[in-house]
Amino acid sequence: MSMESIAWSQMYRRMSAPDERRAFSAATARRILAFARPHRRKLIGFLVLSVAGAALAVATPVLAGRVVDAIVAGSESRVVVLLALAIAGVAVLDAAMGLITRGLSASIGEGLILDLRTAVFDHVQRMPVAFFTRTRTGALVSRLNNDVIGAQRAFSSTLSGVVGNLVMLVLTLVVMLGISWRVTLLALVLLPVFVVPARRMGNRLASIQREAADHNAAMGSQMTERFSAPGATLVKLFGRPDQESADFAVRARRVAQIGVRTAMVQTTFVTALTLVSALAVALVYGLGGYYALTGRLDAGDVVALSLLLTRLYAPLTSLASARVEVMAALVSFERVFEVLDLEPLIRDRPGAKDVPAGPVSLELDDVRFSYPSADRVSLASLEDVATLDTRGGEEVLHGVTLRAEPGELVALVGSSGAGKSTIAQLVSRLYDVDAGAVRLAGIDVRDLSAAAIRDTVGMVTQDGHLFHDSIRGNLLFARPEATEEEVWDALERARLADLVRSLPDGLATVVGERGYRLSGGERQRLTIARLLLKRPRVVVLDEATASLDSTSEAAVQAALAEVLAGRTALVIAHRLSTIRAADRILVVEDGNIVQQGTHSELLAVGGRYQELYRTQFAETDDGVPA
Repeated sequence: MSMESIAWSQMYRRMSAPDERRAFSAATARRILAFARPHRRKLIGFLVLSVAGAALAVATPVLAGRVVDAIVAGSESRVVVLLALAIAGVAVLDAAMGLITRGLSASIGEGLILDLRTAVFDHVQRMPVAFFTRTRTGALVSRLNNDVIGAQRAFSSTLSGVVGNLVMLVLTLVVMLGISWRVTLLALVLLPVFVVPARRMGNRLASIQREAADHNAAMGSQMTERFSAPGATLVKLFGRPDQESADFAVRARRVAQIGVRTAMVQTTFVTALTLVSALAVALVYGLGGYYALTGRLDAGDVVALSLLLTRLYAPLTSLASARVEVMAALVSFERVFEVLDLEPLIRDRPGAKDVPAGPVSLELDDVRFSYPSADRVSLASLEDVATLDTRGGEEVLHGVTLRAEPGELVALVGSSGAGKSTIAQLVSRLYDVDAGAVRLAGIDVRDLSAAAIRDTVGMVTQDGHLFHDSIRGNLLFARPEATEEEVWDALERARLADLVRSLPDGLATVVGERGYRLSGGERQRLTIARLLLKRPRVVVLDEATASLDSTSEAAVQAALAEVLAGRTALVIAHRLSTIRAADRILVVEDGNIVQQGTHSELLAVGGRYQELYRTQFAETDDGVPA
């Protein structure tokens, strides 16, 4: 490794160093070793080969010096040839070991990335919905990408680097001191001239790079928000394109200026250190040559010392920045562990049950509920705030009791924010109640397995979310084993089959991000088809038609009739015209059920339901809504 390469490497480590200053805790070390344990055999082999490679790196300069001595001494050509073959053999062995070491490094590193990513992904999937409503998606994805890769470097780079450099340093010092302790000590005098500027300049570059990273992050956020379908629509409707462009250009221009500044600082730094390295080599040749001419040193020793010099400076500078590398890996590990340490609020109890076969009743018994506070479900670093809000959530349901018999349709109506959607989320066990119970077929949902609840309860929400996938992929998400015939049957019953057949790619048509290539009514019917394919025994509809026009609503209502037939249903309705035929209608206000009955009964007794009804409909002379 040349002095110039060492300089660039030193700068990179300093630039990528974290800001944090923290101690390496024993608990963190144990957790790291737990992830490393499955790879321990490869890790041991990797370290052994790294040590052997360090020894070979020292052997080559010594052999080169012996070649020079043999030439100067006029030895037989056979000696020079044998020494040359030895150098070639060391090179071949070093190359072979390098390939094996690289393979082990890649295997360990990628295996660790796989383990960490899988652990984080699986853990995040178990987090409650409140976690996702508070967390920045980009910050969470960064934990799965940047921090996981930073953590794996601890094994694939830092650990081997520390061990290999330590061995190389000891061997090089022993050999150099054995050749000439005077020249060796003098060469070490120049080491601070190399290391100190490297650390200071590296810190300066790190500060510049972090500023650039902040500007890049801001540009990334602006692009993510403005380039999404709803964001782009909002900008076109209300935004100021010139101002948007100017704001983006300011950040982009600053990044460009930082790039120029960084390039100049790097070039100046590397040029200066290359000069220092040249002076060090000149010193070795000057003093060593003098000793050689006066008979106190062989010519080959001078060559060996000059070649060993880089073997001395490289590990010394790398070990000087080892703390930086360890800190970087530690921070990455702790950021990953920070996510893994968040306790999921919803867990399967030991011996969790399945829902019995047959029709299923739905019951809420004196349910009280408050949404969890931020400190229970989130991290300040994922929300981009200094500290989390530790205040407890206010109670939003106050002793709610309701029951839907098997095959019965119960509707919930009321003002926005009354607690209707909260009830729906409790039925699907997206949250657990604080008091009371939610039961399916008479069994508390907390005693059921998550898989059993997913198989039993199907839900259609107002936004009708779809993945950026094909129509087939979005449908099979509900039931991957469904046949082609079952998929088309679900589309037929959702009144969507004709549209899909008319598309050039049919079921393979990609619906776009959040399904924005389809109309609102088409998206909603596709989510209904997904529900039909799942075949749940309990259906929850959370204002599934609230945002649709009358034509789309008519199509969706026809599809919903297929969904509700023969199933226990809980329907949250914004438009009261859609739930007149419900077996029972419950009026929810301020977290309480204030009225219940059939449509005609509730109109007859007056009260809140009648107010809501009159607000939505103009009355004709005969009392029938127009």
